[in-house]
Amino acid sequence: IYPLAKEGVRDWVVLGRISDYAGTIYVARGSAKSRHAAKEALADAIKSGKNIVIFPEGGCKGSRIFEKFHVGAFDISLQTGIPILPVFLQYIDQDTFEWTDESLVKKLWQIFLTNNNVVNYYVHDAIMPDGFKDKEDYTEHVHALYLEWQKDYLDAL
Repeated sequence: IYPLAKEGVRDWVVLGRISDYAGTIYVARGSAKSRHAAKEALADAIKSGKNIVIFPEGGCKGSRIFEKFHVGAFDISLQTGIPILPVFLQYIDQDTFEWTDESLVKKLWQIFLTNNNVVNYYVHDAIMPDGFKDKEDYTEHVHALYLEWQKDYLDAL
């Protein structure tokens, strides 16, 4: 499995090395050239039979679904014909696992000290790309599904 991560992860002392060994594909979010190169690397990984992991909201935005998803993952799915397999994560201790503006060290310390490190995950049916007219339509559809799942799994707590 090849994850996509922001370029800065590479500089994190321990996690950066682990990410490198895991074959992480890095992206400088503010650079169109870097985003294009990352998209090509992800598409190549898929074409060679590898699985990829992308957070369409662009990282850990907190305990609720971010207001929009980026189109890159959906564009790759449309280009390759490979479906999106949505996985919804539900951290029981949402406050601890919500990543806001803390440093990596502080966040890891909070996670280490938590009394409840349970995370539920829900793997949903794959979403085939062939029913969508473009990447924006595809992105909006999947984002709407995540908002429904948020209502079912998070708002019920």
